[in-house]
Amino acid sequence: MTLIVIIAFFVLLLIGIPISLVLGMTTVLYLLLAGNPMLLETTPMRLFTGLENFGLLAIPLFMLAGELMNSGGITTKLVKFSRVLIGHVRGGLAYVTVISNMFLASILGSANAQAAMMSRVMVPEMEKEGYKREFSSALTLSSSIVAPIIPPSMIFIIYGTLSGTSIGGLFMAGIIPGIMYGAGFIALISYLGYKYNFPKSEKATGKEIFLSFVNVLPSLLVPLIIIFGILSGAFTATESAAIACLVAYLVGAFLYRKLKFKDAPKILLNTVISTATVTFLIAMANIFGWMIAFEQIPQMVADTMLSLSDNPLVFLLLLNLMLLLLGAVLDGIAALIILIPVLMPLVMAFGIDPIHFGVIICINLTIGLLTPPVGTGLFIVSSIAEVKFEKLVKAVFPFLIMGIVVLLIITYWEDAVLLIPRIAGL
Repeated sequence: MTLIVIIAFFVLLLIGIPISLVLGMTTVLYLLLAGNPMLLETTPMRLFTGLENFGLLAIPLFMLAGELMNSGGITTKLVKFSRVLIGHVRGGLAYVTVISNMFLASILGSANAQAAMMSRVMVPEMEKEGYKREFSSALTLSSSIVAPIIPPSMIFIIYGTLSGTSIGGLFMAGIIPGIMYGAGFIALISYLGYKYNFPKSEKATGKEIFLSFVNVLPSLLVPLIIIFGILSGAFTATESAAIACLVAYLVGAFLYRKLKFKDAPKILLNTVISTATVTFLIAMANIFGWMIAFEQIPQMVADTMLSLSDNPLVFLLLLNLMLLLLGAVLDGIAALIILIPVLMPLVMAFGIDPIHFGVIICINLTIGLLTPPVGTGLFIVSSIAEVKFEKLVKAVFPFLIMGIVVLLIITYWEDAVLLIPRIAGL
């Protein structure tokens, strides 16, 4: 019976059925084959139970904040400020792409959404200045992976909800790794810029830099309020999402005056569609996780891993290899929801901090956006930037290597992740 279910899972996945439906259909098949009517009767309750978590409320609120900031012209201000600040150095526009993505990571929290938006904005601009389209596309995609690391982060919210880990602690834990990724990509651009003689733009005057800084200050209110609000204990991560929506609305509507009442239906519709997609996936994954637990798969995996090595350093290396491979074939959020019930007993057995583990697993699965054959980020950017898939894969390879190097540093240097949460007492 188990073999039939496993085969059905991979067949449905390979023929292109959406992952949320694959999880639900596979579970229903298992329940039918089990021949236990009580399991089928309790399935609807399991679906709803998986969504009865206060932390999940942050997902639609942060999505709404992102939509409000995009429509309110806040993202444009951030990109413009980055360009005025460092656009004049060699490879300046490439640096601008990385820094803009780091700013936007504190707004969107979704690598796919960020890659799609930045591809429309930065790739044409970089091409005008003489950069190759495939390099521009690869850089835009690669630097978007900081979105799920720098707070707020949807993938952190889901991990925290499933594992019972502090979402505020995860948000704070993502700050240093996010900066490390930005620094790593900037170092790589510096090397490539010297090697290929990247172009540079005209230097902005002191007055232009000052005016741009004053103009962008309101845009920085949202991430600052989120970070300092959580650090000070003024509000929880979920409450910060509601405050972020309010601040984003006030800045976009009254300071920048870009946000109009006529934009409301589109903003709300986009938020509802995105939220419904994620919520349906979580509900389906919850009953799938229930099936995995019923078959005692977490215990079997734990026993197997413990038999290979009882050294946590070796376990983390094996874990990274497994997650990188899974991230290449599974959607990050779906993989996270499936893996948490399996891996958390192992994390406890090896004495690994759940916040540290959460950052490791979330970064691993986000790097999967850059890896073929199922890296969704590759397909999104290839389509929007009109770059051949094969050329994009080749161009993204140096950034993928840098991403893995930073991942290993974060894996074995625990303080890089836990320093800020410990200071904040989270």
